[in-house]
Amino acid sequence: MDTSRSPITVRGLIVGIIGLVIITASSMYVALRMGALPWPTVFVTVVSMAILGKARNSTLEEINCTHTLMSAGAMVAGGLAFTLPGLWMLDAQAELSLFQIAVIAITGALLGTFFTMIFRHTLIEKEKLPYPMGEAAYNTLIAGKEGKGAPILFSSLTLSALFTFVRDGLGKIPSILTVFGGSTLFPSLSVWVSPMALGIGAIIGPVLALMWFLGSVLGYFVLTPIGLASGFFSSMAEADSFRSSLGIGLMIGTGLGVAIKAIIMLIKRGRSRNGNIQRLLLPAAIFSAFAIIVLALFTEITILEGILLIIGVYLTTYLSGMLTGQTGINPMEIFAILVLLAASAVFSPTIGAAFSIAGVTAVACGLTGDVMNDLRSGSLIGTSPRYQIIAEGIGGMIGAIVAAVALEVLAASMGGFGTEALPAPQAAAVAAMAGGLDSPAAFAIGMVIGIILFLTGLPSATLGLGVYLPTYISSAMALGAVIMAIAAKLGRNKEKSQENAALISSGLLGGEGITGVIIAIISML
Repeated sequence: MDTSRSPITVRGLIVGIIGLVIITASSMYVALRMGALPWPTVFVTVVSMAILGKARNSTLEEINCTHTLMSAGAMVAGGLAFTLPGLWMLDAQAELSLFQIAVIAITGALLGTFFTMIFRHTLIEKEKLPYPMGEAAYNTLIAGKEGKGAPILFSSLTLSALFTFVRDGLGKIPSILTVFGGSTLFPSLSVWVSPMALGIGAIIGPVLALMWFLGSVLGYFVLTPIGLASGFFSSMAEADSFRSSLGIGLMIGTGLGVAIKAIIMLIKRGRSRNGNIQRLLLPAAIFSAFAIIVLALFTEITILEGILLIIGVYLTTYLSGMLTGQTGINPMEIFAILVLLAASAVFSPTIGAAFSIAGVTAVACGLTGDVMNDLRSGSLIGTSPRYQIIAEGIGGMIGAIVAAVALEVLAASMGGFGTEALPAPQAAAVAAMAGGLDSPAAFAIGMVIGIILFLTGLPSATLGLGVYLPTYISSAMALGAVIMAIAAKLGRNKEKSQENAALISSGLLGGEGITGVIIAIISML
């Protein structure tokens, strides 16, 4: 690699920004319309590689920084789409100007980028989390640039893309397959018919995938039937409320466990110097104070609410980075709900302030997940994380403005939110939760268990995700992990089998991700 020049180039910026605008706008539409958001990571990797790969003196680092910038706006759009529309669903006359939306988006994007700088070393270099989308992007880059494993990866990618097109574009294949329809005591068991889900399960491995599935089994097929049979729950709806609150508690308990562990480590170290942490403490304090002042000046968030918001964003962005690394899933709207509930419990903010808090949190968490995927691929390639952080910061700010404009334009042109055209389901969930948790007791129980499990070294956030999310997601991930583990073990050359399994898995992720983004762009147009 040519490391004598910066990997952030003028041509890379031009390509990245053009792609960023298109992907951000389409992501906003899909998030509002479908309530889902495909990871753009592999798609932008392929686009960046196709345009820059044959350019003079191009390097993998340049392509890596370009796709880092290009993907940044998608998750910013998701953060806004999953939260702010709930404000107008509750109050059609609510006022939140385009400028205020842009402030919320830019602040969240910069907080997500800044806190990622703090967490990168721990999550990527120390804990070495798999980051499925980041690994898929890396394998795609290597296969495209060097030809290493290209036939296997691109064959898998093509088959996955064709399958996704037939399923989503033509509607000929069901997205979810029901294995068991449920009964009075047991909820239904389904499997997500998704190449991406199989690929993620294969990359994160059987330990994390089965822990995720274990959470689903405990929540849906142990807790629910026992509670209904014993009369603890009067209905399936009550059981679902308890289970979902328990799962959320497990995830937030993990965040508190992280804080407790950090405090213990600081006490043990006393005044010993930790290079990374010491260098970032003062900038973190200055930047956080600046963010609080900006939000207080231009939104309804007060200074005290802003302080609580910064603490909440710090904890939830860490959780976002951890869960994205472990599972490839980033429930940004759940983190937004948690910080919103904490602020509501302490300060009783106005409805505008409450949704502004949720918006900042969701954008920050969304961007953290995106940049961590990119940093994972960059670490495997050898790209300096400094340049990637700069690219992500540029992309996050531009994407924030594009996302804010797209939100306003779509609302004006399609009749508002909560309609058949723009149902915005995640934002509706945030609006429903604005009044409080369905089951505070279950949340408290889950939080305590989450703290204990994390401090004992178990992946409590992954377990909580399984308890909270539908069964069709965790079952598909577990199936993918088991299939790939068996296939790798049966191969004569274990090392080669594992390498091929990684390439196939990356192709499965990439094919569905690319097709999802293309369908989104076409749908928007």
